[in-house]
Order: sequence, then C-alpha cells, then structure tokens
Amino acid sequence: MAEAQLQQFLTKVAQLNAFVSRCQSQPDLLQRLRECSHHQQVVDLAQTMGFDIGRRWGDQIDSVNQGHDSLLAGNIPAQGKEISQILVETDGFRVMRLHSCSASSAPGFWYDQVEAEWVCLMQGSARIQFEDEDGERELNRGDSLMIAPHRRHRVVATDGGDGTIWLALFWTMDSGKDFSS
Repeated sequence: MAEAQLQQFLTKVAQLNAFVSRCQSQPDLLQRLRECSHHQQVVDLAQTMGFDIGRRWGDQIDSVNQGHDSLLAGNIPAQGKEISQILVETDGFRVMRLHSCSASSAPGFWYDQVEAEWVCLMQGSARIQFEDEDGERELNRGDSLMIAPHRRHRVVATDGGDGTIWLALFWTMDSGKDFSS
C-alpha cells in the first residue's frame, strides 16, 4: 500500500471511530443513525457533524487527472441533477459518461428504452429498481448491470457529495437475438 493510500485509510478509520463514539454517547444521534436506510444518508449525517467518511477505498484524494480526459474529473452536478456526456457515438452504438448527484427518477417514472444498456459505476453508489422485481438493487463502485431493451427501470437514488459517475453503453439489438439480463 502506498503511503498516501495508507494515510487516507487511517484518516477515514479515525473519522469513523470518532463518528461512532459520538453516536454512542448521544441517544438522539444514535436514533438518527438507525433511521438511515443507505450509505449516502450515513455519510450526510456524519458530514453535518464535521466528519468526512464518504471517500471510498481507492478514491483519489485530489483531482490529479483533471484536464487529462479522466472519466472521474469534472464539475459536480447540482443536487438532484445529472450531467451527461456522449463520449463515442456511431450508428447503433453510444458510450456515455453520466454524473449524478443526489438524483433519482421522478415519482412514477420508468425508463422504457428501445436500446440495450450496460452501465458500470465508476464512482459512488446508486440504487436501481426494475418494475418486474420486488426489491431495489444497490450498485457500488465497480459494479455493472445489463438492462434489456424495454425492461422498465428507474433510478431510486444516487450519492450526494461528489456524486455517482456511470459509464453507460447503449446499442440496438438485432431483432432475432435473445437478450437476458
């Protein structure tokens, strides 16, 4: 482990320990922690008390790659918004970079796309719901997901703070081919 990564890890552990200690000593704060239903809510609660526990293992400490076509560099969208950028586009194929910040699909809205989609989370986390499934799926950094054409889905939540960065590939399927997700 490089020295910078070791220091990043030790700092996060110290922040987590201090946050846990404060929660254990304050019953109202412990109750607020119990009411958190996902990672970003815990990060946001800790941040209100001055603790920075949101950085995940391997996340960069600074923007070293800014200006060098890094998929992780760039402006953070406003809360509740998403920025999309087409990286490559040809007939029947598109690669996009999506950067979401505390964003979600509108209530009652379901994506119903004619294209197949493959997404990979490069930063942050997200929760996705498919209409044909009872529960939500949680995606974290490095997770990918294949979405068949016309499989109705929605984004339940993405991270606040530095947000969630997705790499998404869209393509048109040959009508005679089977596609399972």
